[in-house]
Formats: sequence, structure tokens, C-alpha cells
Amino acid sequence: MNPSEAAVVAPEIVDLAVLAEWMDGRGLASGPLEGVESLSGGTQNVLLRFTRAGRVFVLRRPPPHLRKNSNETMRREARVLAAIADTDVPHPRLIAACPEEDVIGAAFYLMEPVEGFNPTAGLPDFHAGDPAVRHAMGLSLVDGIAALGAVDYRAVGLEGFGRPEGYLERQVSRWRSQLESYAEFDGYPGPEIPGVEEVAAWLDAHRPASFDPGILHGDYHLANVMYRYDAPDLAAIVDWELSTVGDPLLDLGWLLATWPASDAPSAASIGVQPWEGFPSADELVARYAERTTRSLDAIAWYAVLACYKLGIILEGTHARACAGKAPKTTGDVLHATTLGLFERAQKFMAQAGA
Repeated sequence: MNPSEAAVVAPEIVDLAVLAEWMDGRGLASGPLEGVESLSGGTQNVLLRFTRAGRVFVLRRPPPHLRKNSNETMRREARVLAAIADTDVPHPRLIAACPEEDVIGAAFYLMEPVEGFNPTAGLPDFHAGDPAVRHAMGLSLVDGIAALGAVDYRAVGLEGFGRPEGYLERQVSRWRSQLESYAEFDGYPGPEIPGVEEVAAWLDAHRPASFDPGILHGDYHLANVMYRYDAPDLAAIVDWELSTVGDPLLDLGWLLATWPASDAPSAASIGVQPWEGFPSADELVARYAERTTRSLDAIAWYAVLACYKLGIILEGTHARACAGKAPKTTGDVLHATTLGLFERAQKFMAQAGA
């Protein structure tokens, strides 16, 4: 490894010599780590790409300043990727995992690189030039979570990965408590979110009586997938840090909560350009219905829950920004997104009532 390559990564983030020694002990190629580079991603987690003996690896670890659950998150990500290895769910292929924290200072894992692109960063000519291709991209997005929800979590070794018993019953109280916890941030004026109590009450009053447990991604939208360059198909679903065993229909609800609506632009939307050709929300639901045995009669409830949960998560950054612990501009943007999500939640509620 030449000095310029070694300098790309600060040793306090990943000690490359220690990493190479750990890989030696597991027979993961041999020789120097070459072409080391940082990859951008949708989270604060660290992604490093490098080559060893002609094989390309991608390392994923938590950010340098660890959060309370950072290491457990890495261990859970590695576990779910290992579990779905032999399924038809598109995902990064796990190579090896290190649950221990004393090797490079945090739990981490190695995976194969994904040959693909994230659509929110821009579309290649093949996808940008044909509305029919973009329509197929939207349907492929639904196929990914339908395939994930169809996996028997017990058969792939994910018993105990989540607590499906009482999963839906816990959601409103869990996230209400999260919102209340933001009061600890000095300068936070409180949750100035119109409709927050109304949405919570509606969710409690209309909660589905039962569900079929399965694996869910937990943060499913266009920014957390990669597409193939030569087709409208998914190359991989990425960023598995919120995955669990619960109700997979929440993934579809999450997608609906963030899906751009042509008649009502929202700060909560996650879209791409050009948008023409992408399926409508109703088409997404119809596609999922073709690929599942689960009832979608209450899908509006899951969309409202997704708005509620995601809005409260994003409001946390606004609270930290008020306390000077996050950039004010970021906090303002995410607070606006939270308001958009609660507005969207109330529209879903109205549609369900109609």
C-alpha cells in the first residue's frame, strides 16, 4: 500500500494494518489493501471500498463518534444480511462479520460491492430517457419488499431478531415516548407539530387486530436502494440498520409515506428526476397485492404509522439543532419534513374514512 492510499482513511476510523491482520486470520485473500477509498452513503456510517489480491471488498462500520446502539446496529445488519443470503431479496452479499469491538474500535462487517446506482443521486441515460423504464423501476421497488416480507424469518435463523408479539400495539406509545424525550434538549420549544395527538389517537383507534409477522427493512424508500445500470431492476436494498421482525406491511406504508404525489408536492417526498413514468401510489399497492398473501385492507393505517414514526425520528434532529447539537439549517429542513409528514398522515386518514 502506498502512502497516498493509506492517507485516505484516518487510522482512528479504521486501522488498515489491523484490518489486514484480521482478514489474514480468516483467509480473506492476502497481501496489501489497495485502492482504499471512502464511499458516500445515506447515513453517518463509514463505508470503505478496497481491493486485496484482486478481490473487491466494502467495509461498513459505525461513525467515529459512536452512538449508544451503534455496535449492536452493525451486528444486527450483519445478521440479517447473512440470513437472507440464499433468498431472492436483492441485497449486498455479506463476506464476513466482526461482532467484537476491540479489533478496529467498533463492530464491522465486510460485504461485496454492489454494481448499481442510487436513483436519488441521478439517473443514467437508459433510465432517464424512457418513462416505461421508470415505471418498471417503481414496480421493482415494490417487488423488493414483497420478496423480503415473504421470507420465513424462523427458517432463515431470525427467531428473536425482533419481538413480533404486540408489535403493532407498541408503536404509538413507543414513538410518543421518543417525542417526549426531546424535552431534554435545551432550547427546544416542544413538538410544534399540528395534528400529532390527532394522528396518535387515530392510530390507536384503527389499529389492525392481527398481522402476519415477517422481516421488514424499516426505512424503505428510493434513497435506500440501488438499481442495475442495464435494467430497471433492483441491484440491492441497502442501509439495513432499522431492520427487525415485525409487520412487513410497514415497509409498504413507509414507501407510500415518502412517495411523491403529483397533485400535492410535499417536503416529505423522496423522488428522482425525471419523475414522469413512475407508478402512482395506488399502482404500488396493487403491485404488492399481486405478490403477497397479506391483506392490504388497512394499508392506509400503515401509511399513517409510517408518517408518524418517521416524522418523530426527524424531529429529533430539529430538537438537537435547537440545542446547538446539530446544524440549524438541517434541523429546520427536517422539521419542515416532519410537518409535511403529519399533513400527509391526515390525508391518509381522510382517505381511509372516505
